Amino acid sequence: MTTQPPPPPDDDPFRKPPDEDPFKKQQPPPQQSQPPQPPPGQSGGSPYGGSPYGAAPPPPGAAPPPYGGGAGDPYGGGPYTNDPLAGMPPLAESGKRVLARIIDMILVVIVVWLLTWGFGVNEYDVDADKIQYGKSFGQSLIALLLYVGYDTFLTTRSGQTLGKKWLHLRVANLDNGSTPSVQTSLVRALVLWVPFAFCCACIWTAISGGWSFFDKPYKQGLHDKAAKTVVVSTG
Repeated sequence: MTTQPPPPPDDDPFRKPPDEDPFKKQQPPPQQSQPPQPPPGQSGGSPYGGSPYGAAPPPPGAAPPPYGGGAGDPYGGGPYTNDPLAGMPPLAESGKRVLARIIDMILVVIVVWLLTWGFGVNEYDVDADKIQYGKSFGQSLIALLLYVGYDTFLTTRSGQTLGKKWLHLRVANLDNGSTPSVQTSLVRALVLWVPFAFCCACIWTAISGGWSFFDKPYKQGLHDKAAKTVVVSTG
């Protein structure tokens, strides 16, 4: 049984098309015309001697590279680059990401509160005489399952939780822009929500999500880095 995630479906509307290899393009047929002959007494047609193209003339039918570099320009002048964001929507603003996360947290907290209402204990009650650790752990476990399930299911389905959908954001695989797989979405959710549910609460959420404010060049939170995802704008 393999542990490799299944490949993204070919009909994923967000998947980037594969980059076209410029070196596999069919070259135009060589021209049959003869190169111009230099005037008598000159070599290569240049008043300074030698070929007008430098050390050697270009091959027949090959056009000179455009200004700024050609397709294989190692200095980034050509249209083909190694940037994984090429062809993807722009990265989402970190402020909108935070607002979307707050919306998601409020929605899940309401469900957690309704499901744990019969426990009679607040997980964050600091009164040592009233806190019941078994019930508190149970509430944390329920919160973790709901948060992880909510995030994993919706991210796998469309790349959007409700908060992200309302604010026109989407989670995408960094390498090809497609919707994350179940495994990728689960890793992302676990990194984000396990510390939140059991120890660090809002502090961890602020660190993990706030990382995107300073991360360059992909604006990734720590959970994005673990899952190799980015958050992009859809509108």
